[in-house]
Amino acid sequence: MAVRLPRPHRFDVYAATAGLLGGLLLWGLGLGVRPAGEPFVLLGAPWVPLVPLALTAGCEVLRRAAPRAALLTGTAALIADTVTRGNLVTIMMYTDLMYAAVLYGPPASARRIPWITGLLTVAGAVVPYALWRVPEALLIGVAVGIVSFAPASTGLIVRSHREAADAARLRAEQTALLAEKDRVQAVTAERSRMARELHDLVANHLSAIAIHSTAALSLDDPATTRRALGVIRENSVAGLAEMRRLIGLLRDTAGDRGPAAAPTLDGLGALVEGARANGLDVTLEAEHGQGLPAPVELAAYRIVQESLTNALKHAAPGPVRVRLACGERVLRVRVTSPYGGKDGPRVPGSGAGLVGMRERVALLRGTFGAGPEPSPSDDSTLWTVRAALPLDEGDAA
Repeated sequence: MAVRLPRPHRFDVYAATAGLLGGLLLWGLGLGVRPAGEPFVLLGAPWVPLVPLALTAGCEVLRRAAPRAALLTGTAALIADTVTRGNLVTIMMYTDLMYAAVLYGPPASARRIPWITGLLTVAGAVVPYALWRVPEALLIGVAVGIVSFAPASTGLIVRSHREAADAARLRAEQTALLAEKDRVQAVTAERSRMARELHDLVANHLSAIAIHSTAALSLDDPATTRRALGVIRENSVAGLAEMRRLIGLLRDTAGDRGPAAAPTLDGLGALVEGARANGLDVTLEAEHGQGLPAPVELAAYRIVQESLTNALKHAAPGPVRVRLACGERVLRVRVTSPYGGKDGPRVPGSGAGLVGMRERVALLRGTFGAGPEPSPSDDSTLWTVRAALPLDEGDAA
C-alpha cells in the first residue's frame, strides 16, 4: 500500500524557499561560518556546503507536517555542515526545525527534546573544558545551547501558552454550553409552570361555562336557562379576572405592582362553595394545621381545584369528598368522586390536568396517583386522586 506523504503548510514552503535563496546568496558571496584552512574543515570543496543547505531547506518544508522526521534529518545535515565551511542559513533553519519539533510534535517529544538539548548543552561545555582546560572551550557549550536548547525551550514555552489558551477556550465554550442548557431548562420550567397555572386558573370556570351552556341549549325551560346563564356569567367574570391577573403578572416588569398572593389552603372553603354553585355535591374535611410551606399549600390547593374541575366534567352524579390530613411531616390530599357514565352534558378532557398535578407533586418529591377503585361502603366505583406532599421538600423549595 502506498504511503501518503503529509501535505506541507504553505508558510513552510515559503520559509524553506527563502532560506535556500538566502543560503545560496551567502555561498555566492563566499561567506562561510569557518575559514577554508581550519583544521576541522574536512571537506573543503566550495560546493559541499550546499548539500546540507539543500537538505535542511527540504526539512524546513516538513517542519509542521512531519516535525520529528524533519528534526532528525536536519540534525544529520547540521553534523555534515560542521565538517565543511558551513553556512549560517543552515544553522538558522536548524534552530527553526528544533523549535517546530517541540511546538508541533507529539506531547512526548515536546517534553523530552528540551531535556535532551539541555544535557547536550551542559556536556558541550563541560567535556571540552575538561579536555583542554581553557576558558574558550566553554563557548562550545554556549553554541550548542544557542542552536538547540534555546529554540527547544522557546517552543516549549509557546506550546504551553497555546495549550493553556486552548484549555481556557474549551472551558469557556463548555461554560457557554452549560449556561445555554440552564437557560433552556429555566425557560422550559417556566413555560411548564405558566401552563399549569393557566390551566388551573381557567379550566374550572370554562368547564362550568361549557356544561351550563350545554344544559341551557338542551333544556326548554326558561327558569333553568336563566339559572344556567347566571352561572355562566359568574364563571365568565371570574375567569376573565383570573386571566387579567395572570397577564398582568407576566407583563409587569416595572416593579410598581406586587404580585398577587398565591392561593393557600385557607381558600379551600371558597373553592368548595364555588364547586357547589356549579352543581357538585362536595364535602370538605381539612386537618392540615397552620404554618405549612407555601409551595405545599399551593400544590395542595391546585390538586383539589383540578380534581373538582375533573369531577364537574366527568363524574357521575353523587357526592364528592375532599380530605386533607397532615401527619409525619407529610400532607396527604385525597379527592373521591363517583366513577362511571355521566348523565347530561360532558366536556372533553385533554389529560393536561393530570399531567399538571403529577408535575406539581414531582417538584416536591412526593407521590401521586389517580384512578378508579372500589368504594368501601357499597358496590360502586370511585375515581380517587391521592397525593402525598412532603413538608420538608416544601421548605427547601
